[in-house]
Amino acid sequence: MSTNTTIMDMMTTEKQRGRREHSAELKAQILAECDLPGASVARVAMSHGVNANLVHGWRKLERERRQAGAAAVRAQAVVPAVPAPASPAPLLPVTVMSVDDATIDIEVRRGAVTMKVSWPLSAASQCAAWARELLK
Repeated sequence: MSTNTTIMDMMTTEKQRGRREHSAELKAQILAECDLPGASVARVAMSHGVNANLVHGWRKLERERRQAGAAAVRAQAVVPAVPAPASPAPLLPVTVMSVDDATIDIEVRRGAVTMKVSWPLSAASQCAAWARELLK
């Protein structure tokens, strides 16, 4: 009966402690060992006394963190939609075709290409900003 009491005491003590927390340094070391060529995640986890499923979860979180970081870097990179010309482009012929009570109609010609744009009158300031950028 003393054996059962000892096992029960051990189980109660383990439950009271709750989940183990592993330091960031240990996690980094385990992940680095798992990344070595020919490394077995299960073997590395066992050598550190950690469950292999836990290590697999850490690896997944690390992969997601790296992907999110790479996506953030790509999002921050500013890539112009149209490459800047080597020399200043000649001014575009712009014709304001009409301004009625609802829209501003603009026609832009460059060579054989003609572009017609209609802006709502309520967005006249955005239209002006767009035209300034276009004519730079």
